[in-house]
Amino acid sequence: MRHFVLFLALALIVPALTGCGYNTIQKNDEAVIAAWGDVEAAYQRRADLIPNLVETVKAYAAHEKDTLTAVTEARSKVGQLNMGSDTLNNPEAMASFQAAQGSMSSALSKLMVVVEKYPDLKANQNFRDLQHQLEGTENRINVARVRYNKAVQIFNTSIRTFPNNLTNNFLLNLPRREPFKAEEGAQHAPKVKF
Repeated sequence: MRHFVLFLALALIVPALTGCGYNTIQKNDEAVIAAWGDVEAAYQRRADLIPNLVETVKAYAAHEKDTLTAVTEARSKVGQLNMGSDTLNNPEAMASFQAAQGSMSSALSKLMVVVEKYPDLKANQNFRDLQHQLEGTENRINVARVRYNKAVQIFNTSIRTFPNNLTNNFLLNLPRREPFKAEEGAQHAPKVKF
């Protein structure tokens, strides 16, 4: 009799859970975490390239100390952030992560402008290899961010639509996830002066 009651309870609960979006929400949550892992891996690859890039530039442009120091400090600031999947539930931590990565991108852009003044450096094979790797990494970061935002959109939609919203409110209580946002001022096209 006891097994029959347990079987009956399972027979009623399992279809109810699958029909109410429980599994869908869980699947979408895991997709967001996996996409976030891809974002972190792309940023880590960029951070790993920077010491070699700085050393190569330093050999040719040692008197550009301010720019090299800014890149090194931005990399250090990014390395100090403790990020993980729990960051996804913390909008302040996410904003802090984005600000640190934005500072890193800005410092790298300034470094690339400085490099233009040194033809010998631009001709250096080691530097060109690092530059190509860095460009590829920036593309990977962009792709990872787009995929993350898509996963966040699917997840947020799944917890806000009926009947999944009831399942989330009464069983899971998962918060809405924050997508990557454009950096401040990104809506204005950069001005090029010759």
